Order: sequence, then C-alpha cells, then structure tokens
Amino acid sequence: MGKGMIIGAIPAVILFLAYLGYRPMPLVVLGLVAGAVYLLFQSRSGALGVGKKKRLQRKDSVPNISFDKIGGQYRSKEELKEALDFLIHRKRIHQYGIRPIKGILLSGPPGTGKTLMAKAAAHYTDSVFVTTSGSEFVEMYVGVGAQRIRELFQEARDQAKKNQKNSAIVFIDEIDVIGGQREGSVHREYDQTLNQLLTEMDGIASDQEVQILVVAATNRKDMLDSALLRPGRFDRHISVDLPDKKARRMILELQTENKPLAPDADIDQIADETFGFSGAQLESLTNEAAIYAMRDQSDVICQRHLSEAIDKVMMGEKTDREATQEERERVAIHELGHAIISEVVRPKSVSQVSLAPRGQALGYVRHHPGVDRYLYTREQIEQQIMVCLAGAAAEEQVYGNRSTGARNDYEQAGRYTRTLIEAGLSDLGIINKDWVSYETLHRESAKILKELHEQTAQMLNQYSEVFSRALDLLLKEEVLSGSRFRELLKQFAKKPVQMNR
Repeated sequence: MGKGMIIGAIPAVILFLAYLGYRPMPLVVLGLVAGAVYLLFQSRSGALGVGKKKRLQRKDSVPNISFDKIGGQYRSKEELKEALDFLIHRKRIHQYGIRPIKGILLSGPPGTGKTLMAKAAAHYTDSVFVTTSGSEFVEMYVGVGAQRIRELFQEARDQAKKNQKNSAIVFIDEIDVIGGQREGSVHREYDQTLNQLLTEMDGIASDQEVQILVVAATNRKDMLDSALLRPGRFDRHISVDLPDKKARRMILELQTENKPLAPDADIDQIADETFGFSGAQLESLTNEAAIYAMRDQSDVICQRHLSEAIDKVMMGEKTDREATQEERERVAIHELGHAIISEVVRPKSVSQVSLAPRGQALGYVRHHPGVDRYLYTREQIEQQIMVCLAGAAAEEQVYGNRSTGARNDYEQAGRYTRTLIEAGLSDLGIINKDWVSYETLHRESAKILKELHEQTAQMLNQYSEVFSRALDLLLKEEVLSGSRFRELLKQFAKKPVQMNR
C-alpha cells in the first residue's frame, strides 16, 4: 500500500514543481537511474536467495530404495558397493592408510538407472541424500553458481546433523553442464561454479564430523574437464550400460510385480525382443502395456498388450494417416521385402510385419535380434545392409521403380557401410579414414551398396509367390505375426539363393 502511494505521488510532485517554475527533468533522470540500480540489486539478491530458500524447504533424507530393486547392472553395482564400503568402514580403511573416496562418477546412456544407483548408494550407506542438477547452477549473474555450490554442501552437512547421520551423499545430475572442459582464458560464469565445486571436493576431509561423498551422473563423460576427473576428486568412474538380456528380464519382472499378468504373458520373449532398450524404456513398456489392457477393459495384461507396447516405445503411437490403396500396397510390398530378406539371412528374426502407421512410418517390420550381439563380422554387417536395401529392391521388382519410403533405409545402410569401411572390413583393408580421400571412400561405399543390392534383388526373385500371398493377408489384417509369415515363406518360397562371398 505504501509503495502504491509513493508511485502515485511522484507524477503529482513533478507537476507541482513544473507549476512553480522548476525544471523537473534532472530529478526525473536521477530517479530513473536510482530505480534501475535498486531493481538490479533486488534481482541479484533474489537470484542468490531463491536457490537457498528452495533448498532449505526441501526435505532430504535417506532414500528407501536398495540395490536389489535395481535390475541388472551387476558389475556396476558391485563396483559401487566396494567404493561405498570405504564410507561405511572408516576405522578399517584408516588402519590400512587408505584415503577416503571423495567422488564417484556414473556415466552411461540416458535411462540406464544412474539416479536410482545414487539413491541406492545413500540407502546402502545410511546417508542423507541431497540431490541437484547441473542446470540449477547456471545463472546470468556472476558468482550465483559458486554461491549455490557452497549452499549445497552446507545443506548436506546440516541435513546430516539434523537426521543424526555421520555421512551425506551429494548427487549432481547432468554434471557436464557445469563441469565441461574450460576453454583456455575464456571466462565464463560456470568456470567459477566449477572452481568452487573443485574447492569443496578438495576440502572434504575424513576427520570432519560429517563425511560427504559426491556422486555425479553424466551422459557425456568425454566433455568433462580433466581437473574434475583426476584422482582425489572423482576417484571412481563407473560405467552404467544398457542392460543385457538377463538384466532386461530382471527389470521386466521388477516392473510387473504390481501388475496383473495373463498366463500367456511371456517375459522371456519380451526380454528377447527389447535388445537395446534402457531401463527407463522397459519401465515405459510395462506401463504402456497396462494402459492398453485398461483401454481394452481387460482384467489382465496379455502378450499382445506387451507386444503393442514394444511398438509404442520404439515407433510411437498409431497415427490417423489415411493412405491411398496404392500407397498401402506399395508400403506392404516394401515391408515384405524387408521381412523376406531378414528371414533368409537371419532365420526366425521377424517378430511382426505391420501396416499400421506409427510415428513417421507408414509401416514397419519389428525384428527379433536373437542373441545380444556386440561384435559383428563382415558377413553380418552385409546382411544388415541387405535387410535395409530389401524394401526398395522389392518395390523395383513389383513396380519397376522406387519411392521416397526408402530414404531412411538408405541412411541406415550408409551408416552400416561406413562402419564396414572404418573397421577395416572392406576391400580397402585397414585404413585411417582421415588419410583417405572422400572420393575413394565414396567409391568403395557405392561399390558395396551396388553389389549387395544386386544380391538382394536376386534373392527376392525367388519369393514372388510369397509376395502375392502375404500381400492379401497383410492388406486385410494389417498385422502379420512372425510365425504366420514364416509359414507362408516355407510354403511358397523356392530354393533360396546363397550369398556370394
């Protein structure tokens, strides 16, 4: 109310001074400058205080999640536990003269469970858990980030004392935001933030009343500053990778504990078909399957709900695109080409052929990877390339031309070709791609694609009857299961052509 009265009185005073013959303009300018300075200091103090107020209001305690509730990551969990034992058994490590670990860096793809592992670490050590993100320290005002770092560590000590704990874990997600490599003499606000973090970590001593362990997570370890990664700061670098088949099965079992599964729900099959899925994607899969079951008013989650959920996570939700009959037939031929070659080079690899539009795709083939594979031979990469080229080759066989639907296939085939050349598996032999001209690489890539395209077309010539039989079914039902497709392939295919080596 007082501020409103003052603001309302200012114009009246100016008019009164003008009436008396005074020139009020210098006073107006002076008032504007004073107001600007006041607002600047107010905004700065607000920026410094908001973070503090926000943190003090947040209730941090020991998380109620254990390592047993994290599927997979056996090696990473054991390595993390070993590092955490130094925090638990202080007297024992003191006898051996072991320096306490100050920081643990968790690196890996998004959704692999780095935050969960940090929470489990706090539970394992019975420590207070204080969490923040790198983006919270980036401000336009100099010194704000450094101040918030100091507040963060002080808050961890205060929370530990308040909860009568002798240790605290400070978790910094997305640490690459503030811990990126410094560019020479270029001064940035978050350089000060990083320097303050380094100072705080250097100041963590074992004889303090509250011992603090910094756990940080990043998807881009290569971007972090070397001063942050050196021993004495982040002493342990733990990789949190995508789960393998055994881990995927365990994650799916954990995520479906509270969900009603039908007797036909095969978790092993879903684990097989989700190669490359992260833990977050697997959680989303089970959640989407439950949504599909609720949408169908089913009391239990069936195998088809889980299968649809895989498609949803991989491709996106079904769209309302209405393709013409000619387009649907061309898409069906294109996808059947992919499916036929996939079955020829990798038997039992097709899980489903679908004409239902999802995301940007008008149709798709969901492949069954078989076993988790991390190393590939030349033959295996060439087979992947042939599967990519099969859609356009099938269109050429039936229609005599190609369509723009093969664009993504060609991009993927190009990536496989580059992998083949850079791995030294092409006819160029072992090379350094930086020492070879672009024309040479392009010529070798074009030669590989041309040869494999001809082999793919030759193979598809043996399956003309399968195209006609499967096309009618696919247009009618929109979805063709892998087992049904293999029956058609076995019934109507001629003797397949062997790959030329």
